[in-house]
Amino acid sequence: MKRILIILVASTLLIMPEGGIGQTDTLWGALKSGNHLVLVRHALAPGFGDPEEFDVKDCRTQRNLNDEGRRQSKNIGDMFRSNGIDAATVYSSQWCRCLDTAELVDLGQVLELPALNSFYEEFSRAPLQTKEIQSWIKNAPLRTPTVLVSHQVNITALTGYSPASGEIVFIRRNSDASLAVIGSVRTLR
Repeated sequence: MKRILIILVASTLLIMPEGGIGQTDTLWGALKSGNHLVLVRHALAPGFGDPEEFDVKDCRTQRNLNDEGRRQSKNIGDMFRSNGIDAATVYSSQWCRCLDTAELVDLGQVLELPALNSFYEEFSRAPLQTKEIQSWIKNAPLRTPTVLVSHQVNITALTGYSPASGEIVFIRRNSDASLAVIGSVRTLR
């Protein structure tokens, strides 16, 4: 019995994308089929939280992408294109590291969506913002590939899954408007 379990676990690991869950081809196909979207945690921006003088309108006061994070963002866009997605509906948190990730992915115009803003420094906002983004997703058309760029705390509150920097989390909107994580792809190498 123990040997069968080890074989099952090993065979499951062979079909998972590097550092992620789910089958990659199936995930990209689902995103193109409607009623699916992806949540992308902003690319690599070393550190935690934001400085005390944080101002959402001033990138100089924020934790920002480093060179690796900018390369990672461009690679994320290349990953979409190599899977047949040249354009998407793209929404982002108003934080510069998210906006920069979304712009560098280069899949289309980036629209700011405040419900995606980080509540790391004001965790009391978690329930309200999570409810806001759930409502937004419930009412979104999702007829074309849809990308939401946000923060780890927001994605975890919404899905229960904690993504790495730049990780792409594939979500299915069920007929009852509930959400299901169907897989993820890590993008840091």
